[in-house]
Amino acid sequence: MKMLARNLFVAASLLLAGGMPTMAPAQNQTPAASETAPPQPSRAQQLMGDVAPKLAELTDNVLFGDIWERPGLAKRDRSLITVAALIALNRPDQLRSHIALARRNGVTEEEIVETITQLAFYAGWPNAITAVSVARDVFKQQ
Repeated sequence: MKMLARNLFVAASLLLAGGMPTMAPAQNQTPAASETAPPQPSRAQQLMGDVAPKLAELTDNVLFGDIWERPGLAKRDRSLITVAALIALNRPDQLRSHIALARRNGVTEEEIVETITQLAFYAGWPNAITAVSVARDVFKQQ
């Protein structure tokens, strides 16, 4: 159980940091210096671990370690759904990181822009305008 929790933590940390998690076991390899160093804190730990450690832990283990790993939806679809929800709720801070994650999960810039345009009519024009600004910034960074 501890090993599963550690693997989930590592996978969520890599996902939040933009890496691709792998669960393949090492085979008779000598650990590199980076493998013996303590793991880097996850993005959730960096953002809130000092103030809300339990919320950071739940974000790592439940949200990204369990919910995002469920087989019922592809990560690409989960990303598109999450981006749409964050646009509708006008959550630009969270939208920024989820647009970047959506791009890594295979959602195209055109699909993100079409999602924003579609939601302008259902979630409100101001939410869409805010989302365009966030998307522009994310697209420039990638």
